[in-house]
Amino acid sequence: MKIALVSPYDFAYPGGVVNHISALEREFIKMGHEVKIIAPASKGATSDDRLICLGRAWPTPSSGSVAHITLTPWISSKVKPVLEREKFDVIHLHEPLVPMLCTTVLRLSRAANVGTFHAMDSRGYTFWKPFTMLFLKKWFRKLDGRIAVSKPAREFISGHFPGDYTIIPNGVDLEHFSPDVPPIDKFRDGKINIVFVGRLEKRKGVNYLLGAYKKVRKEIGNCRLILVGPSTRWSRQYEKQVKRRGWKDIVFAGYVSQEDLPRYYQTADIVCSPATGRESFGLILLEAMAMGKPIVASNIDGYASVATHGVEALMVPPKNKRMLAQALISLATDARLRQEMGARGKIKAADYGWERVAQRVMDYYKAVLKQRSPEEPLPEASLRP
Repeated sequence: MKIALVSPYDFAYPGGVVNHISALEREFIKMGHEVKIIAPASKGATSDDRLICLGRAWPTPSSGSVAHITLTPWISSKVKPVLEREKFDVIHLHEPLVPMLCTTVLRLSRAANVGTFHAMDSRGYTFWKPFTMLFLKKWFRKLDGRIAVSKPAREFISGHFPGDYTIIPNGVDLEHFSPDVPPIDKFRDGKINIVFVGRLEKRKGVNYLLGAYKKVRKEIGNCRLILVGPSTRWSRQYEKQVKRRGWKDIVFAGYVSQEDLPRYYQTADIVCSPATGRESFGLILLEAMAMGKPIVASNIDGYASVATHGVEALMVPPKNKRMLAQALISLATDARLRQEMGARGKIKAADYGWERVAQRVMDYYKAVLKQRSPEEPLPEASLRP
């Protein structure tokens, strides 16, 4: 089968959707399928056998963060010859209604079109204006199959675009996120290491974590907070705040490569993810669980779809510094509880291995191809095994 995986986001900037697509590509190739990734590109990037770059990517405010997408209005002149040349069996668009690349591919495609919806916050879709919605609904109807990564994501998108959605979650690379890796040597000094992983943005709840940590360090003393994530305008404020208070036990690790990230999880005694909301899925939680680490996280829908309070994690109300501190102290002072939660999380994470998730996606492709309307002929490539 010949498959196109379409990303609205620049592949030069790692993120949940980009990592999701890369994992599917890897697993589909293992299955023997031919796969191409279509995505916008940063300045100077070029296409290769794996990646077809279409459109210049620009930083665009999105859902409290910054997304690197293309807004090139003439993108159709680049998309059309690619689709005519490649003759894909299935075109799988991730966030299929994000302009301009995904909507253009969807509009011009004659293949079986599958869309995966990852987000659950309309503020990230600043282009959803009444006039634009008319076009989006038209393109939405071109989707032969619709996937949501979680129940919260399905509820969000179906509120704007009613239809049938199949939930297929994000996956985790169980070989990469494995407890077999060594921890970071300089943090192996007997302190309780609390590790945060993610962009240092307001919506990730870092300010609440810093507030909670003030009580944690007072109660247990022998601890350290390690913040792993790329620098943002918010992170600079957090660093100034920490420096002003003279806290030497808070480490800003900055951007960490995907290769080194498992070592930071392995360094953690507790992984904390205090996001305030707008998370459709708990990928950070899943990575921590795969590493066998106990978790303290906000009790928001996206996180609750992955972890269960009292089983793999302690879940607390978002934006509640007092309860966040209590949960961290409870785990920090109970080694047995940390071990038990970590062990249960590792067992659960096994259900989310990318091999299993990719097979579910492949089975969905086959069902879509089988059910496709007979008056919509399959492309010539679909005759291949």
